Amino acid sequence: MAVAIIETKMSSTNWDRYFDFEVDRYALCSNSSIKKVLKKDVDIEIDTDAYEWLILVGSEAFKMYTKKTSVTEFNGKVCDSKFLGLINPAMIKFKPEAKTEFERAVESISKYVSGELKQERLGEDKCYGITETSDLMIYLNKALADKKDYVALDSETSALYCRDGYMLGFSMSYEANHGVYVDCEAIDEEAEALMQKIFDTKRIVFHNSKFDLQWFEYHFNFKFPRFEDTMLMHYMFDEQPGKHGLKQLAIKHTPYGDYEQELDQWRESYCKTHGILKGDFSYDLIPFEVMKTYAAMDAVVTLLLFEKFEAPLKSNDKLYWVYKNLLIEGVRFLKDAESNGVPFDKTRLEFGQKRMNEDINKAVAELYKFPEVKAYEKAKGSDFNPNSTVQLRELLFDYLNLTPTGKKTGTGAHSTDAEVLGQLAEEHEVPKHILEIRQKVKIKSTYLDKIIPNLDRDSRLRTNFNLHGTTSGRLSSSGKLNMQQLPRDNPTVKGCIKAKEGYKIVAMDLTTAEVYCAAILAKDVGLQNVFKSGGNFHSTIAKQVFRLPGEVEDVAEFYPAKRQQAKAVTFGIMYGAGPKKISEQVTKDSGEYFSPLQAKEVIDDYFEAFPKLKEWLDNTQKFIQANGYVYSHFGRKRRLPNVFSKDKGIASHEVRSGVNALVQSVSSDINLLGAIDMQKHIIATGMDAKIFALVHDSVLAEVKEEIVEEYSAKLKEVIQKDRGLMIPGAPVGCDFDVAEDYSLGKFEKLYGI
Repeated sequence: MAVAIIETKMSSTNWDRYFDFEVDRYALCSNSSIKKVLKKDVDIEIDTDAYEWLILVGSEAFKMYTKKTSVTEFNGKVCDSKFLGLINPAMIKFKPEAKTEFERAVESISKYVSGELKQERLGEDKCYGITETSDLMIYLNKALADKKDYVALDSETSALYCRDGYMLGFSMSYEANHGVYVDCEAIDEEAEALMQKIFDTKRIVFHNSKFDLQWFEYHFNFKFPRFEDTMLMHYMFDEQPGKHGLKQLAIKHTPYGDYEQELDQWRESYCKTHGILKGDFSYDLIPFEVMKTYAAMDAVVTLLLFEKFEAPLKSNDKLYWVYKNLLIEGVRFLKDAESNGVPFDKTRLEFGQKRMNEDINKAVAELYKFPEVKAYEKAKGSDFNPNSTVQLRELLFDYLNLTPTGKKTGTGAHSTDAEVLGQLAEEHEVPKHILEIRQKVKIKSTYLDKIIPNLDRDSRLRTNFNLHGTTSGRLSSSGKLNMQQLPRDNPTVKGCIKAKEGYKIVAMDLTTAEVYCAAILAKDVGLQNVFKSGGNFHSTIAKQVFRLPGEVEDVAEFYPAKRQQAKAVTFGIMYGAGPKKISEQVTKDSGEYFSPLQAKEVIDDYFEAFPKLKEWLDNTQKFIQANGYVYSHFGRKRRLPNVFSKDKGIASHEVRSGVNALVQSVSSDINLLGAIDMQKHIIATGMDAKIFALVHDSVLAEVKEEIVEEYSAKLKEVIQKDRGLMIPGAPVGCDFDVAEDYSLGKFEKLYGI
C-alpha cells in the first residue's frame, strides 16, 4: 500500500518511530532556509494519484490539499477520502497537551492504513426523508413506543434567528444508525399533538439546544420539559472555545467523519452557478431530496454523541452538577432573555448615527489642517488616508518623528493600533486626533449602522448569548450585537438602550465579586473583615495596607494615589500580575510614574496584611503545577495541561489562568444562578419585568416603574443566596442603577435629547 507524508518543510522527525509501514516523504517547500512558507514558495512535485493515503502534517500542508483551515479538527481523521490530517509533532515541545492528541492521531492513522478503521456512510435505507403525514405518524408512534427514554431532535431553518425565517423541517433519531428528515409540510394538528406527547414523555437530545428550542417554541409552541444538549456535554469535557460544533464532534467521535462533505460541495457548486456569495446562501435553497440524508444524519450523530457522553459525564458529580444546574438551566434562562430582546430607541439610534457621522466628517476635516499632514501629502503627491496603516506609520514615525513604542505587528512592522496611538497621543495631537476618529468610526460602523437594520418590529434587538464561549464559564455574546463589548467611554450606544414609557432600565452589578470569592476560598479572615466593615472596599484596603491616618471615607479625597495602588494590586493579584505589570497599570490609571520597585513594596505590604490570601495563592499554584487542572467551587473543571510545557512563559501563563479561573468563574456563576432564579420568579408570579442581558457581572432588565423596588429586592435576595460561598453577615455586594436608559442619563446630557 502506497502512503506518503507531506510536511511544510522537511523535518528531522523519525516517522519510522511512529508508523510500522513504509512512507514516502515530501515537503511543500524544498528551501529549508525559508522561515514562513508562502504559496509562491511551494515547489513540491508529487503524483497524489499514486498514493492510496496521504498524511498531511501541519496546517499548511493540510490546507494546501484539502482547502480546509483546521488540521486540528481532522487530526487522525480522513478528509476527502484519501487525506489524513496530523498535527505537527513539534507542537509537543511547547504544548504538552498536544502529545496525547498526536499519539491518538498516529494510532488512528495506522488503523485507517491497515483497514482496521473505515469511514462509514449511511444510505437512504437508514437515513431518509418523510413528506407525507401518514408516514410521519407511523414514525412518531414507533419513536414513542421505543423503550429508550430519549430521542435526538434537530431543526433545519432558513435563517439563524427564529423571527427572521421559517422552519424547513426537522430530523429525528431514536435508534442507532437510523434517522429521518421531515418536511414541515407533513406536520398537521394530529402530528403536532403526537410530537408534543413524545416531548412530554422523553428526554429530547439537541446539539445547541437553545437554538432549536427557540425555533420549535416560536413556530410551533412546543414545550420541552426535559432536554439534553450534546454541545454542552462536550463543553464539560473540553472547555476550550470553538471545539463543540456538531461536524467537529462527528469527525472526532463517530465513524461518520465529515458526512456533509458532499453537501458542502453541492453548496459551493450552487453558489458558483448562481453567482451567490457563500455568506448569502441559505438552507432553503437546497432541495428536499438533496438535503434529506444529510439532515437526518444530524440527528443520528447527535444520538450517538449523547450515548457516548452521558455515562462519563454522570460519573463526575462536579461536572454533572454544572451541566444540569448551570448549563441546562442557563439555556432555559437565556432562551427567555434573548426572546425578551434588548430595548432600543430607534429615534435615538438614528440621531446618534447622524451626529456621529457629522462628528467624523468634522474630525477628518480638522486632521487635514495639521501642517505635518499637509507636508506628507505634498511629498507623496496624493491625499493622506488615515485608514492605511502604511501611510499612518510613515506619518507618525517619518514626518512627526515620533519614537515607536516597540510594539510590532505579525509582519514585524511598527504597530499603529489603539494602544500605540494612545501612548503616542501624549506626545502629539495628530495620533490623538486619529484615535478619536477611529473610535467614532467604530461606534458608528460596528454598532449604530448595524443595530438599526437588525431591529425587530417592536424596536428590540434579539442577539445571542453563549454558555460555551469561554474557558472560565463567563458568558460570551455573538450574532446581531455583541453585548459584552458595548463602548464604555462613549454613552451613545448605551444611551440608545432605553426603556419604553412607564418602565425603567434596572442594572444590577456585582461589586468586587472576584475578590470576595477569593477571600472566602483563601479563608483569609482579615480580607473577609474588609467586606464585613461595609465601607468602600478599595479605600478600606488602602487604609489597612498603607496604614493611612484618618477615616476610610477620607482616603479617596486625600490619598487617591494610594487607593489606586491598592485597587491595582488587588485585581493584579487575582490575575497573577507581577510588579512590572502592576506598575504599568497604576502609571496608566494615575498618570504618574509608579515603579516596579514601588509595586513590589505594595504587593509585599498587601500580603503582610492578608497572609492567608498569599498562602492560598501559593498552594493553588503548586496544585496546578502538580496536577494540570483545577476545580471551581461550583464544579467547573479548568484543564491546564500546558503547565508541563518546557517553555516557562507558556507554563506560567497556564498557572495564572488556573488561579484566575477559580475566582472569575465563581463570580460569573453566582450572577448566572441568581439570574436563573430571578427568571423563574418572574414566570411564577407574572412580574412585569424582562431580563434582557447579562453583561459581565451585571443583570440588565426592563422593569415596570411601579415595581422597581420589588424587582430589585428580589434580585438582590437571589443573587445573595447562600450557595456555600458567603461571608457570614456580609453577602456579596450588589449595586443597582435605575434610569430611563442604560447610559444612566449620560446620552441626554451629551446630546440634549
